[in-house]
Amino acid sequence: MLARSDRPRPETDTAWTRFGERVVPAEAKARLVHDVFANVAPRYDLMNDLMSAGIHRLWKDRLVAWLNPRPPMHILDVAGGTGDVALRLHRRLRSRGTARAQGGQVVVCDINAAMLEIGRDRAFDDGVVGRIEWVCGDAEALPWPTAAFDAYTIAFGIRNVTDLPRALAEARRVLKPGGRFLCLEFSLPATPGVEPLYEAYARHVLPRIGELVTGHGEAYRYLVESIRHFPDQKAFADLVREAGLERVRYRNLSGGIAALHSAWRL
Repeated sequence: MLARSDRPRPETDTAWTRFGERVVPAEAKARLVHDVFANVAPRYDLMNDLMSAGIHRLWKDRLVAWLNPRPPMHILDVAGGTGDVALRLHRRLRSRGTARAQGGQVVVCDINAAMLEIGRDRAFDDGVVGRIEWVCGDAEALPWPTAAFDAYTIAFGIRNVTDLPRALAEARRVLKPGGRFLCLEFSLPATPGVEPLYEAYARHVLPRIGELVTGHGEAYRYLVESIRHFPDQKAFADLVREAGLERVRYRNLSGGIAALHSAWRL
């Protein structure tokens, strides 16, 4: 057994990273995260409803409203495999189309093919065929040239990347000058008295619901642990600035259980 002083420290040793409460080799995290989402993909959206009592839908509506997309914007939605945000963006673009401003495009990028399959099927069921592009790709090495998009969105996905600064640098790289970055992520409750209740719910209740609904309680235990180790609102805002994005702001949602972060590439 390693002595305490010899144990890997992911905060200072980039060869190691956190996978929930576990410390794992950095090269192993992407596979472990992939397996989590491959296992829960068929019931991922149902679990989001159960975990948040449906409030995640309102949070995603807030993301789209803050972005306020208009044609002919070209928008990249990262880690959005099931299409929950992409379909909202698509509907908003279509509703804002005019005789002078038509079009606009939403591209979904997700590293997990099983999640993308769910999203494509869902879009087809909604009658959205050929209007959203679905790409299997890595948030840390996006398969597009520099300055390709007017906006970059990511909802509940950025805490799962292995190298957070690298993912943020990629977000900036693919944005055009004047492009917008919006990130929706679980965060630390800011309302007094909420945090202990939320912690008890997340630690003890969510994994049990996950086991009952998906048969993969461990997957939801990881998701809860990943929230616990994600930077708080201010620390994440600082990382966004360090990536070269500017005019960084955030809004707490539901007392800080989630937060919306906004920034621009200027």
